[in-house]
Amino acid sequence: MLFSWREDPGARRLLLSLLLLAAWRTGSGQLHYSVPEEAKHGTFVGRIAQDLGLELAELVPRLFRVASKDRGDLLEVNLQNGILFVNSRIDREELCGRSAECSIHLEVIVDRPLQVFHVEVEVKDINDNPPVFPMAVKNLFISESRQPGSRFSLEGASDADIGTNSLLTYNLDSTEYFTLDVKRNDEEIKSLGLVLKKLLNREDTPRHHLLITAVDGGKPELTGTTQVKITVLDVNDNAPEFERSVYKVRLFENVPNGTLAVIVNASDLDEGVNKDIVYSFNTDTSAYILSKFHLDPVNGYISVKGNIDFEETKSYEIQVEATDKGNPPMADHCTVLVEILDVNDNVPELVIKSLSLPVLEDSPLGTVIALISVSDRDSGANGQVTCNLTTHVPFKLVSTFKNYYSLVLDSPLDRETVSVYDLVVTARDGGSPSLWATASVSVEVADVNDNAPAFAQPEYTVFVKENNPPGCHIFTVSARDADAQENARVSYSLVERRVGERALSSYVSVHAESGKVYALQPLDHEELELLRFQVSARDAGVPPLGSNVTLQVFVLDENDNAPALLAPRGSSGVGLVNELVSRSVGAGHVVAKVRAVDADSGYNAWLSYELQPAADGARSPFRVGLYTGEISTTRALDEVDAPRQRLLVLVKDHGEPALTATATVLVSLVESSQSPKASSRALAGAVDPEAALVDVNVYLIIAICAVSSLLVLTLLLYTALRCSAPPSEGACGPGKPRLVCSSAVGSWSHSQQRRQRVCSGEGPPKADLMAFSPSLPDSRDKDDQPQATGESLAKVTLGNKSETASQKKQKQLVCSLEA
Repeated sequence: MLFSWREDPGARRLLLSLLLLAAWRTGSGQLHYSVPEEAKHGTFVGRIAQDLGLELAELVPRLFRVASKDRGDLLEVNLQNGILFVNSRIDREELCGRSAECSIHLEVIVDRPLQVFHVEVEVKDINDNPPVFPMAVKNLFISESRQPGSRFSLEGASDADIGTNSLLTYNLDSTEYFTLDVKRNDEEIKSLGLVLKKLLNREDTPRHHLLITAVDGGKPELTGTTQVKITVLDVNDNAPEFERSVYKVRLFENVPNGTLAVIVNASDLDEGVNKDIVYSFNTDTSAYILSKFHLDPVNGYISVKGNIDFEETKSYEIQVEATDKGNPPMADHCTVLVEILDVNDNVPELVIKSLSLPVLEDSPLGTVIALISVSDRDSGANGQVTCNLTTHVPFKLVSTFKNYYSLVLDSPLDRETVSVYDLVVTARDGGSPSLWATASVSVEVADVNDNAPAFAQPEYTVFVKENNPPGCHIFTVSARDADAQENARVSYSLVERRVGERALSSYVSVHAESGKVYALQPLDHEELELLRFQVSARDAGVPPLGSNVTLQVFVLDENDNAPALLAPRGSSGVGLVNELVSRSVGAGHVVAKVRAVDADSGYNAWLSYELQPAADGARSPFRVGLYTGEISTTRALDEVDAPRQRLLVLVKDHGEPALTATATVLVSLVESSQSPKASSRALAGAVDPEAALVDVNVYLIIAICAVSSLLVLTLLLYTALRCSAPPSEGACGPGKPRLVCSSAVGSWSHSQQRRQRVCSGEGPPKADLMAFSPSLPDSRDKDDQPQATGESLAKVTLGNKSETASQKKQKQLVCSLEA
């Protein structure tokens, strides 16, 4: 930047820098510098980093760079001190021609965050081009008959500089016949000519040699010369004259060849051959003009013969001569000014650069995605370009400076909804009809971890048979994460809890990648009926997100426990009963009772009693209740019956396969007088409570009927809901709950109430009730009602000392429920 100060230059430069900075801040973010053309390499232009408010230490980390649409190598920035300097030779005439304004537009771009600044560097003209005449030697032919005051047009010099540097003055060396005439008309066109001061005499001086010097207004001055050789001709004394000295015409660009531009017309006062006129372009006319226009030598028609392009040349100045056929010939000159009018024949140019892709889906509003520049070579409304963007997208265009736009984020992004946006930027000019150009930008949305893994349902129910092999696969959990890549990679783990005295991880484990749940040890229904725990799913994002799902693992019972015999009252032995029976007792007298329990549940714990036949095949006078275990007489005892009866009772459950236990009952037959009082008291004590228990069993049967009916309704509803759920999977084949009820002696009822352990990671054991649906018992069959068994070793005895023939009637009831 050049300054001229009479006072302290340092203070003046500081003041100017502050003024320029203030002007930049109020001028839409644009810096303005100036530099003379032809400045040497390294010439200081401006402290661009300081004027933009950037720290020198930020230039390299923020990728400070300068881009120019015109010539990117003319100016450069020193990243060490932030100074803009001249990098290569700047020729204003080559850069801008004769345009009054000449500037280099720079884009200063810094990243992290992305910022764009616009800098305009004005190129000042210096007087580095001397005036140049079209021809070094100009030949003129002048008739000696021409009168003083006659003017002979000459082609003036041209100066590639502008302003004062291009203002020319002309000097003519000393001569007594000619003087130099320079005129400036309204169109700022200098008309140079020689004016005859006195009559020529070909016989005295047939030739004249003149030197014309052109001096520009620069400092220092530069000059150019041309030599004019004048040949004096004789005879023809009237020259042709044009109707007008200047013809003005307007033409639209791109007119077809052959279009008539203008007709020039000249007249000659002579007669005969001296009056005939031939039109021609001036001998100094450039080849460029000759390639664009054609002149009819007879009629003076000037027509178009080449492509007329407004963007190439906006006007043409054509010198035309009219020469007669006299001897010597005489000529006149006129100027034809052809103004070219613009038409909308250039499509806007659209350039997208500095793309910041991909874009994070959590990017803040206003984030700059790309920089867009547009241009149109047309002028006026034809060159005014507007940009618009594809509708219904979360982006918008923001005008930053003249024909520069920024593509910025306008609304929040969601990669899970739309992962790629295909944007179309349309640039349209203001012509009629308008022209437009498009550019496509594919904006990819980068994923952030904003979605936690999600399970299909919050809770799963799994059924597993007890005694499963260790490491058995019982279920697979699966969670889906809507994110991508690492953010969607899900791993599974147990939510550790205590199950009684042990850790949950000692019972089950989950594979971190597949989500498969394994039972680490055999499960025991008698120990653990329900295992409730949670599995956690976590993604690999930063920070990770997760969710939990609850698994209810029901351990299904298998017949793995044989019936266990209970010691009779007043005895310490198990499996051996000694009883004394009087021979006088009648049929149906209860002599003993075998008691047994089964640790299993349901059908597997339902016990039945059978009396094994004697080894010698003799018919025993005793029978055992199928479900009560009561041993009673089938007839009155007599003398033929052996005094000692050994009865073998087989206790069998209803599992598959059935498990059994045997009890031995020793019955000693004695005479009535020999029966001890203690035994009588024991029998009396046994009969009275059994009679009392009959009433208790009636109420118990009614209660069981009500509870069982409610349970059946609940199980039916649960079965309907499970039909729509996906089947549980597992390598060990989790079993389905099966409830089977049967009776071999007609109508019966059977109940079992157990205190079952239900374990989860969250609470104490829970109670569960499993009941068989009963029918109302027949009063004649009360002695064959089944016995209730369970872990609590609770006993319910149903019976009657009487027996009817209907007890022999065999019926069977089978009910099953699968889930």
